[in-house]
Amino acid sequence: MKESRIILIDKPAGITSFDVIRILRKKLGIKKMGHAGTLDPLATGLLIIGIGEGTKELTRYIKLSKTYEAEILFGTKTDTGDIDGKILDEKPASHISEKEIKNAIEKIVGTHSFSVPFYSAIKVSGVRLYAHARKGTAVEIPKKEMTVYSASLTHIENSGEKVIASVSMDVSSGTYVRTIAEEIGRVLSIPATVRNLRRTRIGDFLIKDAIRVSDISDA
Repeated sequence: MKESRIILIDKPAGITSFDVIRILRKKLGIKKMGHAGTLDPLATGLLIIGIGEGTKELTRYIKLSKTYEAEILFGTKTDTGDIDGKILDEKPASHISEKEIKNAIEKIVGTHSFSVPFYSAIKVSGVRLYAHARKGTAVEIPKKEMTVYSASLTHIENSGEKVIASVSMDVSSGTYVRTIAEEIGRVLSIPATVRNLRRTRIGDFLIKDAIRVSDISDA
């Protein structure tokens, strides 16, 4: 494999974006490596990896728009904004109709100033927010401008008192899907959290062109 290039990886669930880097460094025997845009451990999908001199190209990819396929669980709120977190609130959601969910999704399209998730890498007083969260430190959560260019409901299912909505959304760089999911729930006056998340596009890069880490041969 050439020392200078960009490769597209389909990140599996259960590992961090930097775990992907660690695995690739071992497989390829190349230390100089980075990625453009973190995915949460829960999330799967497209990760742009720069290798060697390709790391210099990553800054221009970070600010590109992205497409996500999200499963939003209505009826549950967690401290992380996804199902990996501690449950903070639960309410029946089976009364919510498909039309109400579609209307809520439409209202979230546009540019908004939202609070970032407490479990995020943004720094407050020089410390990552997730570090404050893990220590139980009370800090003011910063707000950030987030843009949802388009969003649509692709599937809905009832699971007891909970409702799961599959939503496809095109968003700006720096938009937290966990925040968007919670805001859709807020519009509906129901707690909400991300159950599954998959990134399928970054700019012109598509998930169909990505490869799995397991498919890369060792150096």
